[in-house]
Amino acid sequence: QVQLVESGGGLVQAGGSLRLSCAASGRTFSTCGMAWFRQFPGKEREFVAAINWIGSTFYADSVKGRFTISRDNVKNTVYLQMNRLKPEDTAVYYCAADPTGRGGSYPEEYDYWGQGTQVTVSS
Repeated sequence: QVQLVESGGGLVQAGGSLRLSCAASGRTFSTCGMAWFRQFPGKEREFVAAINWIGSTFYADSVKGRFTISRDNVKNTVYLQMNRLKPEDTAVYYCAADPTGRGGSYPEEYDYWGQGTQVTVSS
């Protein structure tokens, strides 16, 4: 089992920055692939960014160059640094863990999910 708790969401003006954190507990964090997804009202969860167990990262085209995913295996935490935020980034952001370590871009690849944190970007 892996328990995930997100934090860092909030209200920010367009062009601003936020850093989301996801603290993990349970099985060995360092061997998990980790990702951030987001969900708009009435829509399916959408991939944002992932980092596999060896630290390779990849991003959705919509956030490439603005968002950065990173992990701290000592603190058992994964981060999402979000810069140059846009109103269309407004969503609930979820952290997810893949015990296989691969960290892909599909929700079904992830066994564990956090409760989500709201990010609202005002224009």
